[in-house]
Amino acid sequence: MFRLDASKSVRFCDGLTRRDFLHAGSLSVLGLTLPDLLGLKAAGAASPKNDVNCIMLFLVGAPSQLDTWDMKPDTPAEIRGPYKPISTNVSGIRISELFPRMARHADKYALVRSVYFSGAALHEVGHQMMQTGHQFQAGIEYPHVGCIESYLKGPKGDVPPHVLMPRPIANTGNNFPHGQNAGFLGKTYDPFVLNADPSAPNFRVPDLLSPKYIDAVREDERRTWREAIDGSVKRFEASPQAKQMDSIFHEAYRLMSSAKAREAFELSQEPDRVRDRYGRNRFGQSCLLARRLVERGVRFVTVNMFETVFGEITWDCHGSPPFCPLSGYRDLLGPMFDNAYSSLIEDLQERGLLENTMVLATGEFGRTPKLNPAGGRDHWTGCWTAVFAGGGVKGGQVVGASDEIGGAPKDRPVTPPEVAATVLHALGVNLELELPGPQSRPIPVIDRGIAPILELL
Repeated sequence: MFRLDASKSVRFCDGLTRRDFLHAGSLSVLGLTLPDLLGLKAAGAASPKNDVNCIMLFLVGAPSQLDTWDMKPDTPAEIRGPYKPISTNVSGIRISELFPRMARHADKYALVRSVYFSGAALHEVGHQMMQTGHQFQAGIEYPHVGCIESYLKGPKGDVPPHVLMPRPIANTGNNFPHGQNAGFLGKTYDPFVLNADPSAPNFRVPDLLSPKYIDAVREDERRTWREAIDGSVKRFEASPQAKQMDSIFHEAYRLMSSAKAREAFELSQEPDRVRDRYGRNRFGQSCLLARRLVERGVRFVTVNMFETVFGEITWDCHGSPPFCPLSGYRDLLGPMFDNAYSSLIEDLQERGLLENTMVLATGEFGRTPKLNPAGGRDHWTGCWTAVFAGGGVKGGQVVGASDEIGGAPKDRPVTPPEVAATVLHALGVNLELELPGPQSRPIPVIDRGIAPILELL
């Protein structure tokens, strides 16, 4: 987090100085990263009639299309895998037996079964492609679609425009960006990162505690920080960024001291039966928290189902350690996703929020059509399924189709940039817009010629 202090003290009505606030807000023990977001609103924001929210469920590790939403029951065992398809509440649409609750809501979502890209089958490449619509190249890191919305629209009231939780994607094998920040737009528009597990018994969001809590930080620590940074303060205040950061500071203080913002993160207000329905696990409680956030004005929520693909049961089903066996889909992942996703869709529908909240569930790529010698499936960019619901999406349909073994698009191929364009279009973003890139180079919000998946909307 980029942080700075001013040599001139500014004191708020509650007695907290700006310097003390900034020091306290940067404490690592506070747990919640508060990037320099909430800055200046940019031109090109959508009109209120297009004020759609988005919840992106990022299924880190990449689910197997053949074991989830694009099953091939008539193929040989080494292709079809161990799971069977079940009927849904829409005639002709079948999904995996792993998702019995989801099967009852097929009329509310659309399956895009022909997503693919031709790049390297690396987690990080897929992360970038699916969340930014671009691939990191030539030193240019592109912004997450939620960060584009933050840049164009800014916050609604006292809540941040884009929240990422429970933690950013960490090690997935290569030292490449994951596409979860604002890239060339600058840290001002980075997401507000939770950096905490909402399923923990003592879950709290320390950076949103009251100023009295912040003021209780030990004075000797404050003094040490002051001495460390005072030498650079005057140099910074002479820079062009100073005025912008002063504005950002006041927005950040308003957020961190806001009772409304604190209340949005207060999961303890939810009845036990609701929390149980989502699942008492990190992903389930993150989905519940996502619902609370959009209810209270957060425009975009990114939920990472996992932080890494190593050492735990994830969608990365290579079949041998440190990855998970395909049986993990039945024993953990299927029920975890089914309960959280279905509860989220049900609650959004019941509360009248589904119409203006797009829910996108996707991984970074698919899995190999044929089982490997360990009984798992390896990385495969040739074809997979993305699940869209809400935000104007026409539910109860399948867009595109894969070939007979689920290895390549047979009908209506869809690329990651088209997925990103669909999200941005639903959010009301003008796809012809150009963003201010590095060295004042204008960069299109999405590459020319890329269109949204209009069959969905």
